[in-house]
Amino acid sequence: MQKALQRAALLNWRNTLWTYTLLTIGGVILASNVALFLAPSHLAPGGVSGAAIIINYYTGWQVGTTMLILNIPLLILGFRNLGRFHFLTKTLYVVLLYNLGANVAAQYLPPGISQNNLLNAIFAGVVGGIGTGIVYRAGGTTASTGVISRILQLKTGIPVSQIYFVTDGLIILAAGFTFGWEAALYALVTLFIWGIATDYVLEGPSVVRTAFIVTDQREAVAHALLAKLQIGVTAWQGEGMFTEEPHSVLFCTISRPFVDTLRNVVREADPKAFVVITHGHQATGGVIQGSKDKAKKDDAP
Repeated sequence: MQKALQRAALLNWRNTLWTYTLLTIGGVILASNVALFLAPSHLAPGGVSGAAIIINYYTGWQVGTTMLILNIPLLILGFRNLGRFHFLTKTLYVVLLYNLGANVAAQYLPPGISQNNLLNAIFAGVVGGIGTGIVYRAGGTTASTGVISRILQLKTGIPVSQIYFVTDGLIILAAGFTFGWEAALYALVTLFIWGIATDYVLEGPSVVRTAFIVTDQREAVAHALLAKLQIGVTAWQGEGMFTEEPHSVLFCTISRPFVDTLRNVVREADPKAFVVITHGHQATGGVIQGSKDKAKKDDAP
């Protein structure tokens, strides 16, 4: 019993260390992003960082310090409405590292890598999305307008995406009046890429494909897929709504390199089959990939 408790304590300690390592990496990346891309290019893609960059333009206050000041009331709101200390612990760590780190990064990193605004907008989105994704994977948040969006979503039922559209849209609008509308357009590019990069870090590359096959030769198609790609197939009965004729619907998953092989296998088993292949990010359990050696052998002339 004591050994089990010791193992559990050791595992918990390792998980905590790994969590805060990820939070640290994400916070440092986000702080560097402000110093390298956002602030020098006057990119304000929403959030507290965007508001701080606008305020810095008018007052000269340090961007990181301004971000921290703006985040304090948001942290209080989050503490009261989003889980108290469970919310506060990781988020406060990230906010301090991110916001104060932006001031430190501004002193030691070059003020902008490129003079090309489009490149700065693109890389600000990529780097910011990577940092945000790492923080989210560790179970933390960066506070900012996400706290407001989450609270309003819980209290009103309005989708978070719509609330983000309003909050970030207002900041980008303010950036347009402050830095010019071209800068606002670049900020939109950054915001769009930021979201894509964050999703990529959270979900991983789209390497899994899912296939839906409508066929009248379900046994032949299923056996061919099993024999040539070594993948399992799930079947259910469907009905053509126009013809009112019964058809079988087969479902399976396959890794990206084997998509063409799957099409050829289905075509040989049932030339009239209707095949739809879609993207998937993750799949667990079952067999999602055919044997490479087997596929190459079957495809060989």
